[in-house]
Amino acid sequence: MIDSVKNYAVSALLSVDEKIIYSIPRYQREYTWGKWQWDTLFEDLVENDKNYFLGSIICINQTKDSLEVRSLELVDGQQRMTTLSVFMAAVYAHYCNPEFEITDDLIGARLNLKNKLILKGVKNQSRLVPQVQNNNQQDYRYVLKEAGLFSDADYIAHMGNRRIMRAYRHFHLRVDEFLNEVDSIDARLVALDELIEKINTATLVKIEVSSHSDAYTLFESLNNRGVPLTAIDLIKNKLLSKLEVSEQGSIDQDYDDWKKVLEELGEDYAVQERFFRHYYNAFKPALKDIVNVSVATKSNLMQIYDKLIAHDAKRFLKEVIRHSELYSQIISNKNVPEQPKLSYFLQDLARVQGVPSYLLMLLLFAKREEFKLDYSHLERVTKSLIAFFVRRNATDKPATRDLTRIFMGIADKLLSNNESGQLSYSSEQVVALIVDALHGVSTDEDTFRKALSGNLYDDNTALCRFLLCAIEERYMTRETSKNLWQLRGKKYLWSIEHIFPQGENIPNCWVDMIAEGDKTLAKEYLETHVHRIGNLTLTAYNGELSNFSFDKKQDLKDKLSGEAVGYRNGLYLNKDLVDPDSWTISQIEARTEMLANKILNMYPIDG
Repeated sequence: MIDSVKNYAVSALLSVDEKIIYSIPRYQREYTWGKWQWDTLFEDLVENDKNYFLGSIICINQTKDSLEVRSLELVDGQQRMTTLSVFMAAVYAHYCNPEFEITDDLIGARLNLKNKLILKGVKNQSRLVPQVQNNNQQDYRYVLKEAGLFSDADYIAHMGNRRIMRAYRHFHLRVDEFLNEVDSIDARLVALDELIEKINTATLVKIEVSSHSDAYTLFESLNNRGVPLTAIDLIKNKLLSKLEVSEQGSIDQDYDDWKKVLEELGEDYAVQERFFRHYYNAFKPALKDIVNVSVATKSNLMQIYDKLIAHDAKRFLKEVIRHSELYSQIISNKNVPEQPKLSYFLQDLARVQGVPSYLLMLLLFAKREEFKLDYSHLERVTKSLIAFFVRRNATDKPATRDLTRIFMGIADKLLSNNESGQLSYSSEQVVALIVDALHGVSTDEDTFRKALSGNLYDDNTALCRFLLCAIEERYMTRETSKNLWQLRGKKYLWSIEHIFPQGENIPNCWVDMIAEGDKTLAKEYLETHVHRIGNLTLTAYNGELSNFSFDKKQDLKDKLSGEAVGYRNGLYLNKDLVDPDSWTISQIEARTEMLANKILNMYPIDG
């Protein structure tokens, strides 16, 4: 896996006699370090002894032949290497101070530093070649020109506002301040020599590997100072690197196509990674001749996609573009076109924590025409999945560790039944197969009822809220419709309200009502009944209701509008809370049984 690993001094890493280029691929992330990192690097080198350890870099060496110039693809540590190079350029600019007396030592120091940054014997070839994003490469070349290292480089508009030029000017100023601590010209030259000696003797571990897959395996165990590349970064790098070789000149279009994938998936890395796991797990039977991995996980993702991309990079890119568009609909990043009912069910599937089933949904969306599925079939499947996850998340059966295997098993059955490469299930058979499979692994009715009748809020608060919202939405009309999923900041406007308050300090009015003044008994009831669904409702005024007595919670009104915001607010969930003069344990138990029966009827596995 590792071709070589060695701790190098910077002077050896950038040896003037080695014709090595450190190339940052054009599709890597742009240069992002700022003032905090610049100052940290400067102060670490200045304030510590020689041989200061700067971290590690990972390079992919795919040039095994004896080329005159060897190019290493720098896939981790590029931020550090770019910053270090810019720092060294600022030091070189100071060596060119006309106040210094020209001596053999000065000429030698200049030349030695120059040949660390510029490849010896090759005109205007920098040792580090940054990526092209946000003009990084052109900005770096101009920095080298401004420092006196390049003879020619183009100025790109607004360069001074971008990070590489700002880094160079910041280091130039820091070196100025460093040298101004001494008085004479001779002392400044000595200080400059000491500074470059600190840089030259600083060390970096250089790890060379031969593939992106090997690089990702290392990222799993290394803790570098910078932000290491993710599996998604490496999949992109591998894909675009392969396409750049096979289709020269297409890299910009390929990169734009890749960005379409991430735009569909959104900015959340967890969602992006999950898509690539689900893509392989859904279509594994069709990919078995290319990749032989039992299940895609976080740790083997790069191993899988290394092979898929190597097999046919162009087809792979086309496929992930198409499937990311479908996945975006499944995860409710956008609606299914002209299918509001299915889009609504998919939102509920997400709300009920049905993410493990997305691999199956991706297969069904992708193969919809081949299975002759219309959208009503997808609605039925989605409803069955919602029912499955309501039951599963209430009881924790089947176990979380088994969910991926279950849905991969269903996908495998659907893809394995074919004649001459054509899928041979009818649409009704597809739905029946899925429903039967869910029935086979779902919890039994008695276990489900017991979970619904227990401390559901304490066991799974998110599921509890979902069920309360689902019950309320079932009885909404146009006149009473409310958006129960509306956010206020990062929290839902409508939250769960405990009728008998859940706090440890039970108000006296509730001790009297719930336990006839017996504080010990009230404490027992707090543990056994407060989190049952029969003691819960929804409110947009949780803070106002607080620990109020039952009658105050019934009658609470908005101070400004005068509208009822307590239990007389018209919610279906509150219909049993409007008339009673008190709230008792027997009422909690009766309402729990009523709501549990309602949920059992709402969520049959067959949709």
